Amino acid sequence: MRIPVSWLSEYAALPEDLSTAEIDAALVDAGLEVEAVHDLRAQVTGPLVVGRVASVEELTEFKKPIRHCHVDVGEDEPRSIICGARNFAEGDLVVVALPGAVLPGGFAIGSRKTYGRLSDGMICSARELGVSEDHEGIMVLPEGTVGADARPVVGLDDVVFELAITPDMGYCFSLRGVAREVAHRLGVAFDDPAGKAAEPAATEHQPYPLRVETDGCNRFTLREVRAVDAYAESPEWMARRLTQAGMRPLGLAVDVTNYLMLELGHPLHAFDRDKLEDVLVVRRAEQGEKLTTLDGAERALDPEDMVICDATGPLSLAGVMGGQSSEVDERTRNVLIEAAHWDQVAIARTSRRHRLSSEASKRYERGVDSALSLIAAQRAAELLVEYGGGTLVEEVADVDHRRPVAAIDLPVDLPAKTIGVDYDRDTVIAMLEAAGCAIESSTVDSGTVLTVTPATWRPDLTDPADLVEEVARLHGYAHIPSSIPRAIAGTGLTPQQRRRRRVARALADNGFIETYTFPFVSRERADELGLDEKDPQRDAVAVLNPLDDTAPLLRTTVLASLVGAVKTNLARGTRDLAVFEEGLVFQPAEGWTEFDLVDLPVSRRPGDEAISAAIRRLPVQPRHLAAILCGTAVPAGVEGPGRQVDWADAIEAAEIVAEAAGVELETAQGETAPWHPGRCAELRVEGEVVGHAGELHPEVCEALGLPRRTAAMELDLTAIPVPDLAPAPVISHYPATLIDVAVVVAEAVPAGEVEAALREGAGELLDGLRLFDVYRDAKLGEARKSLAFKMELRSVDRTLTNEEGVAIRDAAVAVAAERFGATIRE
Repeated sequence: MRIPVSWLSEYAALPEDLSTAEIDAALVDAGLEVEAVHDLRAQVTGPLVVGRVASVEELTEFKKPIRHCHVDVGEDEPRSIICGARNFAEGDLVVVALPGAVLPGGFAIGSRKTYGRLSDGMICSARELGVSEDHEGIMVLPEGTVGADARPVVGLDDVVFELAITPDMGYCFSLRGVAREVAHRLGVAFDDPAGKAAEPAATEHQPYPLRVETDGCNRFTLREVRAVDAYAESPEWMARRLTQAGMRPLGLAVDVTNYLMLELGHPLHAFDRDKLEDVLVVRRAEQGEKLTTLDGAERALDPEDMVICDATGPLSLAGVMGGQSSEVDERTRNVLIEAAHWDQVAIARTSRRHRLSSEASKRYERGVDSALSLIAAQRAAELLVEYGGGTLVEEVADVDHRRPVAAIDLPVDLPAKTIGVDYDRDTVIAMLEAAGCAIESSTVDSGTVLTVTPATWRPDLTDPADLVEEVARLHGYAHIPSSIPRAIAGTGLTPQQRRRRRVARALADNGFIETYTFPFVSRERADELGLDEKDPQRDAVAVLNPLDDTAPLLRTTVLASLVGAVKTNLARGTRDLAVFEEGLVFQPAEGWTEFDLVDLPVSRRPGDEAISAAIRRLPVQPRHLAAILCGTAVPAGVEGPGRQVDWADAIEAAEIVAEAAGVELETAQGETAPWHPGRCAELRVEGEVVGHAGELHPEVCEALGLPRRTAAMELDLTAIPVPDLAPAPVISHYPATLIDVAVVVAEAVPAGEVEAALREGAGELLDGLRLFDVYRDAKLGEARKSLAFKMELRSVDRTLTNEEGVAIRDAAVAVAAERFGATIRE
């Protein structure tokens, strides 16, 4: 929202000596965010004066029309100036930039000879001065003093504030709202622009037949102006204000509606009355209806959309944008002005559904003053008559189904208790009245209670907390003392938090990059991951109001969202990736269904049963860690040919996590989506499956657009127990006893499980165990293999004998023999 100070001062009695910085501070103190300050006074430097064209000589010897002008600028002799524009004549007042002036864009003006004549200055267009986009010709002034500074005449003596209006301050989407806030902050008078027109009474006959058939519109007004030049050029002051506010003047009827929307905050729409047929009907759209809006797009309407129709069908997408079939154009002579009050939520949904955000929808979805509908329409009609001629029709339509604004009970001491500032009763009442509220006071056993009725232009005030905020804001945030809260003693990070940091640091130290993705995924992601129809990971919780309609589900696996980050990096040209993410996944609560909702009111505290029911419906949220690797693990170079990522790298990443988490990771052959069935490891801790690692299935890689042989792993960190504090290790200074053992087992027996059996059988004196050889030979038997391990035995109180070492070896082999039929290889 762009606010020219000259326009603002029309409604707030700003002191003449008020500086730009003081206005800026007042806006910020009111809670408004100032994004930029545009000082138009610095837009043109040097001499810029009003001149009168004394004579014009047409030069015809050139390819294009050129005029040699003599312009009186208040000096002894007129200035000689060459100009190519033809929209001015002798006697016209124009804007002249004299030598030494610098126009926007750094365009310096000087004296030079051109077309065989001296050009001692420049006659300027509005675009060259930067006051509008109009470059059709020279800017001809209606009045002015020859030789005087032209800046005040063309609006270059102004300052424009650019504000970011927050959703809770929608009433400040207007000069009316901003001026009210500034006037209160500076303690000056406020002149409400809504008082410029008196609200007429509705008449028995309407200017055009009308029916309102939806509860989404509680007020609909019409005024009609006949025999008007709807496309007449707007008055200079209106065009200048629209330009300064960031809008391009288009023609009188459109400019008037835009001007009043900026001034009052109430959108208006102008229909060409002669293009309407039969009765105007305000209703919801019907399935299959379409409307071509003013931006030229044909839109398929939704039954929730509100529309204004006639016998031909929808004419306007209510509260958002008008339609082409009834728009005002250069042939329009009879104008029907509509001002209505629409349901905020319905307009917001329509705007998002059609991806169509207009100046009107921005205001309606934040709340418009329903009391201004007829006043705004009346004011628009009067301006059309004043500047476009025509006659204002006496009939007035005002379909009014508004309900009284609900009162709010506010304990007078609630602001003080909430904010921590001693607001007395008079201060609370004064601040609420400044917010436009009507106050009634009563005394009850617990103290004074104020019955507060918010103004019609403050639909955001709905409960006592809103009123408390208004008291604090209008009284001034500067009056709220700042104090540093005292930090209470704590225990620091929890064991789970410390483990998460160790895990992330360990992966980062091994070349992985941590990333964060939104936990929302598309409904198609389960198919892309190749999940079975009965896979529990398909049971995802849907978000009712998702940030992105294409991703409405909460992820059940971190890989489902992490692949998005990988795809983005691949699209940007990165080929070698090792990324990981640690975050929550969401699993439906037991007995949950997609339509099993709990209604929790916001106007009061929900009941205990409703809260308990809502908690029971909360999804289970374990914490997972996933990693994806693709490209080269070791780049090719002078040391060698390099190596591509494979399944072993994914398992190594899981082992890094397990080591950092302080647990022993067991691996076994696994088979689950989205991994390759022959290159997938099942990851276990203390016998429980906590994840999988390996190479992604080729079909999954193709569906997701990932390189072939992409590897990945995912662990359920919540399922991995946090180990107790480990006792300090006892360091033995006695020498180790080294002994090798080779056992023969079936080919299908994993080496890791044999190693675990040997560790268990060896007992506490085993200090190390390492597989160093795998041997296969026909002499061993069909489908059998030999696994050779190096055992390191050590005692803390003596040197072990060879006999003790052999006994430990035999005990270890006995456990492996019992479980897997292992035999010692001779």
